[in-house]
Amino acid sequence: MNYSEKILYLRTKNNLSQDRLAKLLNISNRAVSKWETGISRPSTDNFHKLAKLFGVPLEYFFDAACDSDKQKSQQATGMQSLKELYKIGSGPSSSHTMGPEKACRFFLKKNKNADFFKVILYGSLAKTGIGHGTDRVIKKTFGAIPSCIEFNYTEEDLPHSNTMDILAFKNNAMIDKIRIMSIGGGSIEIEGYKNITPDDIYIHTTFLGVKKYCEDNNLSIWQYILKFEGEEIIEYLMKIWQTMKQSISRGLNSEGILPGGLNVQRKAKYLFSQRHIDESSETRENRMVCSYAFAVSEENACGNTIVTAPTCGASGVVPAVLYYQQLKKGFSDDDIVRALGVGGLIGNLIKTNASISGAECGCQAEIGSACAMASAMLGELFGLDIEQIEYASEIAIEHHLGLTCDPICGLVQIPCIERNAVAAMRAINAVSLANFLSDTRKISLDKVIKTMKETGYALSKEYKETSEGGLAKIWLD
Repeated sequence: MNYSEKILYLRTKNNLSQDRLAKLLNISNRAVSKWETGISRPSTDNFHKLAKLFGVPLEYFFDAACDSDKQKSQQATGMQSLKELYKIGSGPSSSHTMGPEKACRFFLKKNKNADFFKVILYGSLAKTGIGHGTDRVIKKTFGAIPSCIEFNYTEEDLPHSNTMDILAFKNNAMIDKIRIMSIGGGSIEIEGYKNITPDDIYIHTTFLGVKKYCEDNNLSIWQYILKFEGEEIIEYLMKIWQTMKQSISRGLNSEGILPGGLNVQRKAKYLFSQRHIDESSETRENRMVCSYAFAVSEENACGNTIVTAPTCGASGVVPAVLYYQQLKKGFSDDDIVRALGVGGLIGNLIKTNASISGAECGCQAEIGSACAMASAMLGELFGLDIEQIEYASEIAIEHHLGLTCDPICGLVQIPCIERNAVAAMRAINAVSLANFLSDTRKISLDKVIKTMKETGYALSKEYKETSEGGLAKIWLD
């Protein structure tokens, strides 16, 4: 059974009508009907309510043996190119600025004759959109064409936490309408459009599958990537790396207050220059890595150019650890490119089997994913074998499970910037531990990725980029 059949089974087993179930969930009976026929999918919060109401574990709806249609599709089609994971764009949020910008550009191109646009934001896009600058990027994308933005804070029956409707008008009459989901990392899905996303190029969707293929064909992970991506991925990743280094350089040379009203002082330059005469090598490593992470994260907070790795909010982790190791150990840019490939494959696995969206699965999906990617990259640079790389990534995710996404005032500043620095240091610790203990591990990377998704779905919506819980409720003095 898929999720729709399970909802129907539980409702009838408990002698509930669609109308009664709708009232218990405070939704329309039409929404229940759509769930049971598979036309639409319950929101994360509604899945949580259904599990509590019927007394079943949340994973009941997502059991691997009878999973959702979306998961089946992922298993059948493989994974997309790393070009769909690493994107160059402007901060502060890949899901709240890059995604909506891409959506508006698509709709604008489709409706060139429209003289007015209306955008309705739902879920996290509505609740944190102003802090993230969603409204500003929408207005900027439509340019001289008049537009209005409506923030819908109450609708809960959504296909994704980052859902938006765009309407086009001509002479006061609506001529087109689409629903778009910003699914994380700057990627979007459009309801009713199956060919909006690029085709999959990888045939495997689990690390176990990748590992077995590599072992059977005597390939390293990097060689595996080249086999499916082609040589052109090298040039693309080189451009990604140059952009990352540029964002570090700009961040280290900038001072002042970050925009948004929290009066947060830029700290990267200060951290970078605060060397003590008796500073130990360990302290220096901590200070340097953190200064690089702060540099990129502060550039992101200012809406400047960064690389999604895998998201804007987590964009400081990967550049920080790679740049530090390049300066410390003299790794070439070619070495770094290979590491970016290996880490990107880990990010792809998480994106395919769990989520890289804070609004869907909390900050574990962003910072946790970035830490796992960085750990794998370090493993590649240090010459670790495939088992050790897997273990490093697993450690990184495992110790971010349950991390909430609760930015104060919806700004990607507090606690986001510090979290990038802490995750960068944790990546270094994870690969060090994996170097010694990979033979003793008990949990596979695939299992911990699945656990990340289950944990994310179980998190209350207040802790998934809604500004309704956690640190987001704090008023700063």
